[in-house]
Amino acid sequence: FKITFIISYCSVNFAGINVKFFTDDQGLYASLSKNLLYRKEFFELFTYNQDWLDKPHFPFWTVLLSFKIFGVSVWAYRLPALLFFLLSLFYTYLFSKKYYGVQVAWIAVLILATSQNVIMLNTDVRAEPYLMALVIGSIYHISRLEERFTFPDFVLAALLTACAIMTKGIFVIVAIYGALFGQLLFQEKYRAMFQFKWLLLVLLTLFFTIPEFYALYIQFDLHPEKTVFYTQHVSGIKWFLWESQFGRFLNNAAIKQNNTSGSIIFFVHTLLWAFAPWCLLFYYAIYRNIKEIWLKHKLVEYYTISGGLLLLLLFSLSRFQLPFYTNTIFPLFAIVTAPFCVKQLTRFGTIYRLTGFWLYTISFIAAILVMNYFLAPDQAKWFIIDCIVFGLVAILIIFKVDKSYSKAFLLACTAVLFANFYLNAVLYNIVTSYNGEIKAADYLNRPAFDDIHIYTLKTENNIFQFYSKKQIGYIPISSFDTFVAPANSVFYANHKSIDTLLKNHANFKVLKAFETYPREGILPAFINKATRNKVLDSVYLISK
Repeated sequence: FKITFIISYCSVNFAGINVKFFTDDQGLYASLSKNLLYRKEFFELFTYNQDWLDKPHFPFWTVLLSFKIFGVSVWAYRLPALLFFLLSLFYTYLFSKKYYGVQVAWIAVLILATSQNVIMLNTDVRAEPYLMALVIGSIYHISRLEERFTFPDFVLAALLTACAIMTKGIFVIVAIYGALFGQLLFQEKYRAMFQFKWLLLVLLTLFFTIPEFYALYIQFDLHPEKTVFYTQHVSGIKWFLWESQFGRFLNNAAIKQNNTSGSIIFFVHTLLWAFAPWCLLFYYAIYRNIKEIWLKHKLVEYYTISGGLLLLLLFSLSRFQLPFYTNTIFPLFAIVTAPFCVKQLTRFGTIYRLTGFWLYTISFIAAILVMNYFLAPDQAKWFIIDCIVFGLVAILIIFKVDKSYSKAFLLACTAVLFANFYLNAVLYNIVTSYNGEIKAADYLNRPAFDDIHIYTLKTENNIFQFYSKKQIGYIPISSFDTFVAPANSVFYANHKSIDTLLKNHANFKVLKAFETYPREGILPAFINKATRNKVLDSVYLISK
């Protein structure tokens, strides 16, 4: 079964490695890395030929390396993230095996590998696959360092922590050092908290983080005359240490969510689908572990529950919340949950476990069957292959696995893989076929437009930026009328931008229009082929 699931899992993820981009963040991150390559830069990030200050550099450096080796493509963008995800599985296995044994380690790996939002974000790649590997890897080496000082663990713990900081910022240390603090606190090793090796670890971590500070310093702190976030004298280092972290936490930074104050239960209900099909059992595992701690019964380890819950609490208190934030600590959640997949539970616990598994299994299968009916794809090839392959796996499980909870667990894994193979092979390709940004970029990539200048009227047209073979400039829509455009200039605009230009009585000419699906969320009306046209829109190439 291990080999079967490894092959199945690789098939599901590699089915999505070459899917065209369908969310703006992917287009932005890939464009930033592409610009590093084309500008022969390493430290300074640019988008639309303008300085960019938001996320740290580490993911862009890994993609830059991939682009240098394999060329600029969507699969070369996703490849480093997939490799880091495999690294997260490796460290999840090592940590689980260290404390719980081989059987639980394999279960933890399967839980992490088949969590719904993990598979989705291996296609819709952001920073989370990197963070999963870096956080669980740091905690693993710190756990070994806590028992016995070794130079390899010391260096790797510092290096992985530094890379995590250079991926998302300093808040990631809440999970990493919070895990260590919880382990020492609950084991009553109070003196161990003040051992000199932890100070050395922090200092070495800071040393490994120097490239990030240097990059921010030379691009922003050395140039107070630059305009960033509509103001000057912006310190990149201050932004990295404070505003990008605490500003987002309070939702009062330059980049913030609109019309929201955050909800303390946001991730409680988000995990029901993001950590499906394991969320219900995870909640039960948390309840049981907290009860054991309250009764002063010793747990096997406290790293995972401490680091995982501390960062989950921080995310829940934050006023800036996005569904994929918790993916960072999914390896910890998987390790907390895994023992409860095999251990003897109470009668209620056993019924609850089986009910959770079967509820998600049936839901995933039913959702894909209903989706395929309404989606009505032109070709049924991938759906038929999906049904045959995972149907055979399910039959094998039903007849070869004896224990009811093991059978239900493996069938839940199979249902997730069945569903996500369909998403990667069928649904996402249909969605991207309606992406006007890709169509417009392909149109302008033709030889007839080799000598044109291209501009966009919004900074959120990043898929267009990535797929364009030419540099894209940015002109605020408010400046369109007064902008003196070079000869042969073309502007990319969506429907809202066109409406704004018409309202302002701007003088422009439509060169070409392209049909598009304008949302990142996939609405039921789009899935239903009969009503799809109702949610489609247009994007335009215009000239002055």
